Amino acid sequence: MPDEEESGIHCRLDELLAERGMTLTRLAELVDISIVNLSVLKNDRAKAIRFSTLLAICRALDCEVGELLELA
Repeated sequence: MPDEEESGIHCRLDELLAERGMTLTRLAELVDISIVNLSVLKNDRAKAIRFSTLLAICRALDCEVGELLELA
């Protein structure tokens, strides 16, 4: 059973950004989300994500939800 800090979900944001040659700063501009909030997601420290945020990130990265989030 995951401890309190682990959600059991891994965010592949770093890998997707690298594959697309995009910076976290540029993604933040495209989806109108703070770099701090994206960093929390990127470092697997997020406890939740809004569907609208998830959709915006997936659109900006041209990916599916399953490419961004995976079971850890």
